[in-house]
Amino acid sequence: QVQLVESGGGLVQPGGSLRLSCAASGSIFSINVMAWYRQAPGKQRELVAVINSGGNINYIDSVKARFTISRDNAKNTVYLQMNSLKPEDTAVYYCNAVIQTGARPSPGRNYWGQGTQVTVSS
Repeated sequence: QVQLVESGGGLVQPGGSLRLSCAASGSIFSINVMAWYRQAPGKQRELVAVINSGGNINYIDSVKARFTISRDNAKNTVYLQMNSLKPEDTAVYYCNAVIQTGARPSPGRNYWGQGTQVTVSS
């Protein structure tokens, strides 16, 4: 069984910063891709940032130069440093990972965290 546990959300004023963390635990052989999604009220879930096992990174245009995704492979953890936050960044942020489980290589499965609320408001 694999779990993704997020932390770091909260209420912050416009222009402020937050750092989200997501730790994967369980029977993990390898983690291929780790990503952050968000879903604002009344909107579809969208991909915010993604990092693969080789360190290649992509962001949606609206967060480029403000958000930074990183991962610590030794800790099976992905981070999202969010700076210069705007009210439109308000959403539930979800961690996502494609994980190979067990003791040997296998097709990766998609796992989700429970979500953490980020609210940007004065």
